[in-house]
Amino acid sequence: MTVVRFDSAVFFDNAAVLDTASGVLARGQRVLVRGEAIAAVGSDLEAPAGARVIDLAGRTLMPGLIDCHAHVNAHTADLAALGDQSPAYVALKAAEEMRAMLHRGFTTVRDPGGADFGLHDAVAEGIVDGPRLYFGGKALSQTGGHVDMRPRGRSVRDEHRCCPDLGVVCDGVDGVRKAAREQLRTGAFHVKIMLSGGVASPTDRVDSTQFSIEEIRAIVEEAEAANRYVAGHAYTARAINRGLAAGVRSIEHGNLLDETSIELFLEHDAFLVPTLVTYQRMSVEGAEYGLPEVSLRKNTLVLDAGIRALEAAHRAGVNLCYGSDLLGGMRRHQLEEFRIRGAVLPAADVIRSATVTAARLLGEEGRLGRIIPGALADLLVVEGDPLEDLAVLTEPEANLKLIMQGGEVKADRLG
Repeated sequence: MTVVRFDSAVFFDNAAVLDTASGVLARGQRVLVRGEAIAAVGSDLEAPAGARVIDLAGRTLMPGLIDCHAHVNAHTADLAALGDQSPAYVALKAAEEMRAMLHRGFTTVRDPGGADFGLHDAVAEGIVDGPRLYFGGKALSQTGGHVDMRPRGRSVRDEHRCCPDLGVVCDGVDGVRKAAREQLRTGAFHVKIMLSGGVASPTDRVDSTQFSIEEIRAIVEEAEAANRYVAGHAYTARAINRGLAAGVRSIEHGNLLDETSIELFLEHDAFLVPTLVTYQRMSVEGAEYGLPEVSLRKNTLVLDAGIRALEAAHRAGVNLCYGSDLLGGMRRHQLEEFRIRGAVLPAADVIRSATVTAARLLGEEGRLGRIIPGALADLLVVEGDPLEDLAVLTEPEANLKLIMQGGEVKADRLG
């Protein structure tokens, strides 16, 4: 769809504004956008001269969605194959997927492994349409860890310096410091590390722990020195707790956490980014999109535990962020995480995980995830009330009527 840029103001009239912080829908509101930001919100505003007035006829106006765990490069579930593909090809596939993400309503995405400064700059410069991209560069793994994609019989490891490979292998305190500095040197917004085994890697166990405590602390020190943070892939309580105690800011997945983990989340004001939809979809269609048999077997270990972990963390008040982590053609299910979480959590809390709390993890509190003066004008117009029915968000073809990002209308289906 054609991007429409307005040099003058945009005035939304008769809007039902979703306050994502309080979980309340305020009807009969007006919102003024000037340039890339929201200038004013209220019921008694007047449209300035020359503004484009958009009458929403009572439709919901809400902030753009934030996915805190999406791999824009992962156009196949066979992650080991990515390193052997052309960087140009993978970048074009990533651009295609980023457009699709934007048109699902995700105006911001955090990529914790794979995306680089080139993709970030392409979006920022308007070369391609896509979400604001908070990239972490290559994820860090120990030898034999979650992004060491060598089969057991291969001793030689190719170091892919460009974008296709999702991670880099490093060992020892000096080695991990250098690897973290390399990612931070490129402008990475965070450093992603593997604290445990994973589903998509060929030789590690899901219940393993990875990196020594000294290595984890060294990576955290490097990130903090650059005013950045560490995101840690972890499933088991043992792996989660080692990371949180060492200063890791966000835990990705966390399916097998326990009460001791929850205590550490609360103590450190850390964030949990569940990615439940990816395990459901991998169980159904992972093989179709290239997920190897060994990964399919590991997937069953974490599939059912994720919902229980989500419920326990929510009851305790852990900071929860929205994540999808889908691979290949399964990425089309990115919005289904709303349905899965909505079956066990209040809709307002699920929406908050994809707006307010996500913005706080990104260090963009007050700038993203809310409709307030001074926030960026990343806005969605949807048919229906997502507080009453989260399915409103999972069917963008029917319900997503307008997408604005930074004051630019990226899609307009109001008719």
